[in-house]
Parts: sequence; C-alpha cells; structure tokens
Amino acid sequence: MELPPSLPIFRKVHFYNYLFLLIGLVVFLITYSSYLLPSSPSVTSLANLIWPNPETSKKNKDYDDLPPFAIGEGDKECNLFSGKWMWDEINRPLYNESECPYLLPQVTCQEYGRPDKEYLYWRWQPDCIIPRFNASLMLESLRGKRMMYVGDSLNRGQYISMICLIHKVIPNDAKSLHEVDSFTIFTAKDYNATIEFYWAPFLLESNADNPGKHRVPNRIVRKNSIDIHGKHWKGVDIMVFNTYIWWMSGLTVKILNGTFDDNIKDIVDVPTNDAYRMGMKNLLRWINQNMDPKRNRVFFTSMSPSHAWSKEWGGDQNGSCYNQKKLIDDPNYWGSDSRKSIMQVIGEEFDKSNFPIIFLNITQLSMSRRDAHTSIYKKRWGPLSPKEKANPSSYADCIHWCLPGLQDVWNELLFAKLFFP
Repeated sequence: MELPPSLPIFRKVHFYNYLFLLIGLVVFLITYSSYLLPSSPSVTSLANLIWPNPETSKKNKDYDDLPPFAIGEGDKECNLFSGKWMWDEINRPLYNESECPYLLPQVTCQEYGRPDKEYLYWRWQPDCIIPRFNASLMLESLRGKRMMYVGDSLNRGQYISMICLIHKVIPNDAKSLHEVDSFTIFTAKDYNATIEFYWAPFLLESNADNPGKHRVPNRIVRKNSIDIHGKHWKGVDIMVFNTYIWWMSGLTVKILNGTFDDNIKDIVDVPTNDAYRMGMKNLLRWINQNMDPKRNRVFFTSMSPSHAWSKEWGGDQNGSCYNQKKLIDDPNYWGSDSRKSIMQVIGEEFDKSNFPIIFLNITQLSMSRRDAHTSIYKKRWGPLSPKEKANPSSYADCIHWCLPGLQDVWNELLFAKLFFP
C-alpha cells in the first residue's frame, strides 16, 4: 500500500523545532561566550553587537577603550576594598594546603601544627558582587605572556597564592617551578606563560638584595638605583609591586649616594617618609619609561598590616597574634605599624603618574585579620631558646600569613581589577 505524502503541517512543525533549537543555541553562545572563550575578543565583540551591554556600549564599541586583559567594566560605584568578612564553609578555602606542592614551609600552618581551622573559612564580601576567581581565564589571558610579582616576602606570599590558585588546571607534566638568582619562575608550558617573583624588598638596590641571605644589621638603600633591578623586569606584561616593611626600621633610612663599590661610601640618614618618597619617584619613573598602557597592566599592593601587639586592640598587654582565632570587631581599627603618612606619600606620588597604576588597597580589609598570621606554626631556621619556649607570643610571626588564607583574597581582588576594571 502506498503511503500518502507528508502533510505540510508536519514539515512546518519540524522546521519550527529546528528553528527554536538554533535560536536557543545562539542565545546560549552569546550569553556565555565570555566564559567559554575568554581569550577571543572577536566573540566578545560579536556578542556586544547582537546583544549590547548598555553600560559599556555607550562608552565604547568592541571594548576598544578597555585596558589590556580587561573583558568588561566593573561597577564604577563599587569599592572592592570596602566591605565585610563573611563566614563561608562552602566556598572556602579556595584550595587545600595538601593540594599545592608549591607552598613554602614558612606558610604551611596546618603542616606545622596549627590546631584550629577557622581562619580558612572567611570570605571577603565588598558592597557589590565580586567576580569569582577563574583559573582557566587567568591562564588563557596569560598565553604567551609574563606576569611578575616584585618586592619582599609578603609579595612572594601573594605570588605563591596565585600559583596555588591556578596550578590545578594544568597537567603535572606541563608545569614547573625553578629558582635562579633573584627569580622564582613558574612556567605553564602549554600556554607558553610564566608567573614570576623577583626579590627586591626596596625595589631599589640595597644591601639586602640577596634572596637567600638578606638579614643585615644596618639596611642601606642606594639612591635612585631602580634600574639595577628594573632591567630584569622589561618585557613583562603584568607587574605587581610591593614595598613597605623593609623601609620601617626606624625614623630614618640609610641612603647611599654613589655605589656599593666605592671605597669611601657616602651614607646619610634620611627621614623615612622622604626616603620612601624617593623610592616611589624611582618606581614611577621606571613605569612611565618602560610600560605601555596599551599592552601592560601595573598593580601596587598597599602595606600589609602586622599584629605584634595585642594591647592595641584591647588584648593582653604582653600578647601578640599568637593564639588569636577571632577577627578584630572594630571595622575602623588601624594598627600603629601601618603608617598613614606612607599611604599619603603613595597617593601623592601616584597621582602624578602618566601611567594608570591599580592600587590594591588591602590594608584596611586585612587589618581585622589578626587570626590569619603564621604565628608559631611555620618552619623555624634555628632551635628555640628556653625563654622562647616558655613564651610562644615572643617569637610568633605576626607579619606573614598562612596559606591558604588571606592572601588568596588579595589575588581575588587583583583578578577582579585585571578583568573588570
């Protein structure tokens, strides 16, 4: 028996099914293209042409006005550094200590016997939505590029945090870390990308520039000498600077006129604020001469607070950060170790810069985190004295931070400013 021909209505039903499926696929790709293909500006541009964002398209088309690496605009009315700490056992920590083989023994607090874990579960919540850290997006954006942290051991901690945040998405045989001279270099081979750390605690040349042997009784900084280190930073795409605590050895800093090779050295004591200002002027000169705003991004991390004297927040007169498990309640607390006059110097000098520098203002939000320091739970380079054993508070490290921990938040904020300025 011969079957009758298909009715037109059925052909139309099939056609509309395929049409709706195709439309749904297009909408899906437009909506999620920035997540699926973060390294493809053409997809982002196509998405904006078809489905423009009213907040960004008014100012620019195809994101031409955005700085390098940015994929969108952040909320201009939102201050990412103003907010509060939220308890979050679901999304914190961002990784486990045992999952990151690159952690240094100076920050692995759980390995060295810290009995509590509460410090791991605090999440920073600004007064707006902060984009979630995306390791794949970070790596794709670094494809064929270099990112470098420059500064002291606190910046090294932030550097190690960044490596721990991204390394899990890279196969074991496609990543490596090695040290040479002042460099620590993490390589993501498949991306032809490096994330590096360069030891320069003053940014300028000093007698503390040896990354392994930098404990010196009298710190000396050579005047106007940033090019000694800066020659090693050329060609880097993203720079993250810090310098503060090494300058804070007293009311003055020893400044060298001339060179360290001079037989008779001309060393003068300069007020700390003036010496630090000289350092900032040097940094800005180097940035303006060597960084291109169409290709480079530059970050500067503000001073990291320490918590060496618990009496400052109403605690034990002889206490420190040792055995502190709770946050400081006062949102306006400011410790004496963080000099506001230095913050003023930074603001005054950065305002003169022709190059846009992103200031990662982590000081106030970190001020309440007396609980997050390494304290006594880290590798010691020498035996404890009987006096120290009797009083752990006397040798607690209240400068550096446990990882995972607070410095992961600093990198979350860096991530937000890099991609959504």
